[in-house]
Amino acid sequence: MASVALDKLTLSPESPDTWLDQGYEQIYELSWRDYADTQLAALKLHFAKVSGRVAALDKLAGREGITSIDSIEEGLPLLFDHRVLKNYPLSLIEKRDVGRLNAWLDRLTTHDLTKVNLAGVDTVDGWLDRLDEFGMLVGHSSGTTGKLSFVPRSQVEFPSWQRTYYEAQRATTGVDAYTDPVETFFPGYRGGHQMMMKMLELFNVPAAGGPEHYHTLYPHHISSDLLSLAARMQVAEDRGELDKLGLDPALLTARQELIAQGKRRGQDIETWFFELFEKNRGKRVKLGGSFGDLVKTARSGIEKGLKPEFGAGSFIMTGGGMKGLKDAPDDWEGYVRDYFGIDTIGMFYGMSEVMSMSPRCSAGHYHIMPHTISLLFDRDMKLLPREGTQTGRYAFYDLLPQTYWGGFISGDQLTIDWEEDCTCGWKGPRVLPEITRFAEMEGGDDKISCAGTQQAYNEFLDFVSGGE
Repeated sequence: MASVALDKLTLSPESPDTWLDQGYEQIYELSWRDYADTQLAALKLHFAKVSGRVAALDKLAGREGITSIDSIEEGLPLLFDHRVLKNYPLSLIEKRDVGRLNAWLDRLTTHDLTKVNLAGVDTVDGWLDRLDEFGMLVGHSSGTTGKLSFVPRSQVEFPSWQRTYYEAQRATTGVDAYTDPVETFFPGYRGGHQMMMKMLELFNVPAAGGPEHYHTLYPHHISSDLLSLAARMQVAEDRGELDKLGLDPALLTARQELIAQGKRRGQDIETWFFELFEKNRGKRVKLGGSFGDLVKTARSGIEKGLKPEFGAGSFIMTGGGMKGLKDAPDDWEGYVRDYFGIDTIGMFYGMSEVMSMSPRCSAGHYHIMPHTISLLFDRDMKLLPREGTQTGRYAFYDLLPQTYWGGFISGDQLTIDWEEDCTCGWKGPRVLPEITRFAEMEGGDDKISCAGTQQAYNEFLDFVSGGE
């Protein structure tokens, strides 16, 4: 099998999970063209390992007549689009039919989920808890499209998932989470099965030095049951038909509490941040939150004459855009740095479906690590050349999963520069800052076509959803 070496660094296609063992620095000294053959060899091994063990992949490969992958192009018809992970009947969520939900998810993983004990489980949260106990780490989307997407990750993937997260944080902030715990504050929920919440709890708690050093705005977990029906309940309420859904009264009460909490969240965050300022003066901290949260807090603090004073080595990890914020400062980062007195602001580019994070460099670009074979498609789903600067729909082969197929087509439009001339000095393909969701550009409906045979793909989607 092809492998590539640089000094003492060797990238073996048999073990992509070891590629970061010597840190990100040597990774970013490698040109992606130098390790492209190794990536392809790793992809071949990945397909061979999960082929015959992931029912959904086998169905699609059978329809497309694919038994092996010998080139990047040969594998394109096997890319799952992002709808696959939510391609179950919505009635399963509405009726809390966790048995059939479990059978649906079983088609996407090598784990035998028929062995999960579902006795007494009648909620989505309960189902996901049982999966965690079984050894899974299933995370889901926020449900803004009306359905949750479920990613069938497991404890098998946890070490490499954590490694890429911590190395990406070290790359973008200089702080090593393995050896340098930092008191951490996040203005959100303590955890939950929503993928971002799950990641933050899994990774931030040990990085902070333990649960007593990880502080959140709300002490409880966000409910997957509420997220799973949020859009459906809102539509029914707008029509005056909420009572016709036949939902558990406790769920309706929890929804009202969540709505009330959402309405006061701005004030809750402000109060929480200002208390944080007073209790942690002079201390080194890690602050989380969206761009909008940080800017609004800074703006309010300036108006009130409240100024934080954190210790040397403090840093901010942020992302998530400016939702709900009007008239954001053009130089919002400078605005936040000046107010909080923190110079280091770290960011990643990533998504629920891919394990490896792409850290932002000093030039403001997101550099993709070798664990991900990055692809761009035009609007007709034709593969764009991996040269120069290209803009299109992002797709990828994730080489880190061991128990599910890692080929996905995303809902993101990216611009990728393949020429490795970033002023930061890092090599590898880099994502430019402007990242857009196709659903936002197209009025909420991401009209995606497949990269293979349309009839074969339609039959595959029918199979995944529960058909034959």
